[in-house]
Amino acid sequence: GRYISRSSSVNAIISLSTSSIMTKDQPLLRLCAKLQAFFHKPFFSNPRTLLGLWTLLAVVAGLTKIAPHRHNNFLIFRGVFWHTIQKLSLYDFYPTEYNDHNHYGPIFSLVIAPFAVVPDAIGLLGWLVVLALGMYYAVRRLPLEEGRQIFLYWFCAHELLTALQMQQFNIAIAAIIIGSFAAIEKGREVTAAFLIVLGTFVKLYGVVGLAFFFFVKRKPRFILALIGWSVVCFVAPMLISSPEYVVGQYVEWYERLAAKNGENTFSLMQNISLLGMIRKISGSASYSDLLVILPGLVLFGLPYLRFGQYRHLAFRYAILSSVLLFVVLFSTGSESSTYIIPFAGIALWYTTSPWKRSGWDVALLVFAFVLSSLSPSDLFPRSLREAYVLPYALKALPPTLIWLRLSYELLTRDYAPSKTAL
Repeated sequence: GRYISRSSSVNAIISLSTSSIMTKDQPLLRLCAKLQAFFHKPFFSNPRTLLGLWTLLAVVAGLTKIAPHRHNNFLIFRGVFWHTIQKLSLYDFYPTEYNDHNHYGPIFSLVIAPFAVVPDAIGLLGWLVVLALGMYYAVRRLPLEEGRQIFLYWFCAHELLTALQMQQFNIAIAAIIIGSFAAIEKGREVTAAFLIVLGTFVKLYGVVGLAFFFFVKRKPRFILALIGWSVVCFVAPMLISSPEYVVGQYVEWYERLAAKNGENTFSLMQNISLLGMIRKISGSASYSDLLVILPGLVLFGLPYLRFGQYRHLAFRYAILSSVLLFVVLFSTGSESSTYIIPFAGIALWYTTSPWKRSGWDVALLVFAFVLSSLSPSDLFPRSLREAYVLPYALKALPPTLIWLRLSYELLTRDYAPSKTAL
């Protein structure tokens, strides 16, 4: 599905927003026109500009966190490698090394290895740059007009910085989900299977890549690749430890995740999700999250019954957007830095529909950026953040509204290419 005859740009996105604002407020229209003219400059729509920006964000985040006690997550990550080498538990608490526990699978010991064997400062900077460039590259692999890619890079830049400052693997999860979709679109089933399996064996989130199974052209090949890569990812950590050790660590991993799920329920900095928002607003611990998860799964799955829409690339992009939103909104492990994942979904939801976005859609986009992306920063009133946003997990509110709107569109709209689309 090709929507337009040439690539769009950030300027075109702003033009859409301007035309969607039904107002007689001339100063507002003049402001939009000035913004459109400003972003029309080639510098802002050049992929190399965004490549430089995303790399710079990684370096800046690394430099601000390079001091002792400011890169705790990276210390946890590098500890996974060294503890595997030493055959120590990956899930015990090591207060002399770092705070908190590791929650990643044994295969992560090999993922983090190149950044663990070098000095902390070099490893940290290298880790953050690779994370940022990994997601940048995954988006570039999408069969998506360059202008829409540029919009995603700009829209997600602040959320990327938030995740980079926490040194989080969530950036890689976003890249894995997007990359697996791109690989399936290009008929590269083995690559897609590898990404899905790797993401699952590291943090479980990667398993949502299986949502693209119905779009796979050569399903037997894909299934065999999933099995093969699963064996590889299970066995690979044994190369630097032992079979008995690795099997034991998988048992411990399950136990740690189960304990973490309980700890997340009313945590101020965790369970920033639809599940957490409902629970924290209600203040109730007497119900099961399944009361929310099961209806969510039904709503998520119903669009798959629209078999006739599968042939439209816009519909498949909408499914990708839904996956990126769903995996965070319905997880008790979601935290602020996890939102780089749904923000990529929001950008794709906004830009890839074959119809013109409405003023309400623009409002939702702005609402998400202000409340969800800016709320953890100094650009947002601290009093509001501490009194409302954090205690009630309101960062999840705009993405929830967008996911519900997206779900409605997936169930009712025709995703056939339209000449009136952006």
